[in-house]
Amino acid sequence: MMALALASALLAQVPASGTSRNTLKAPAVVWASLSPQERAAFITGDASLPLGDRLLRVSERFLGTPYVHSPLGEGSGVDPDPTFRLDAVDCLTFVEQVLAMSMANAEPEVGGILERLRYASTPTYEDRNHLMEAQWLPNNQRKGFLVDVTRRYGGEDTVRVQKTLTALTWTSRSSLALGLPKARQPRGTYSLDMIPLERVMEHARRVPSGTILVVLREDLPLKATRMTHLGFVVQKGKRTWLRHARRGVDGNGRVVDEDLETFLARNAKYDKWKVSGVSLYEPRHPDAGGGELVRSP
Repeated sequence: MMALALASALLAQVPASGTSRNTLKAPAVVWASLSPQERAAFITGDASLPLGDRLLRVSERFLGTPYVHSPLGEGSGVDPDPTFRLDAVDCLTFVEQVLAMSMANAEPEVGGILERLRYASTPTYEDRNHLMEAQWLPNNQRKGFLVDVTRRYGGEDTVRVQKTLTALTWTSRSSLALGLPKARQPRGTYSLDMIPLERVMEHARRVPSGTILVVLREDLPLKATRMTHLGFVVQKGKRTWLRHARRGVDGNGRVVDEDLETFLARNAKYDKWKVSGVSLYEPRHPDAGGGELVRSP
């Protein structure tokens, strides 16, 4: 079970039905409605497009997909959930599957890329990238899937923050819920760049579509992570949006495009576990040299 889902005060709920002026409607055709042959044709047909374009096209077909807590696993063992599915996502598996499908040259490659993103080396529960600061981000930067671009777009407003994991951290209920043996419990101090919450919108229009935005909360010693949500930046018209899998009321969460300013304003209201800011990561194809995403005018 991913540590992102262990936070006790995650993002506010989406309306049970309807679409507000701050969210955009889903496309008529989503991944779950396509046959395996249609999906394969889509992936192959897009193989020559720049990664930024593919990220937008693949993620768009997830709009409207239901939110389900921790929908992916290893297919057996500790977490027997399927290793891949298109009918349900949470915030992290949405991003992981979009990345894998966008980087694949053909449908058979998707599973292997997804495995490289989700695991440090071997596809076992113990070796999964459970913790964002200690595992998912550094491992995927080391493999060449991600580049930290927070300072590139945050400029002088960017600050350096840390997350420290100690023996005390692994005594809390939320940390123990991961079920990791003591030898596999990460410990140490992990540093990263962050744009403070109140400064994000000053820089938002410069951030290219397809950039991954990660939400950071204040550092609490008993929490194994301070990152509780992520999604893709999408520039449309004169507004910046966040494409993300958002929790909902009574199980009605789904993948939405939400106005980023509205999203940040809601986050600023949380008082039990305050949101500190965001970090930004540019997806790269490790086997093709990546290439910068194209910034919208």
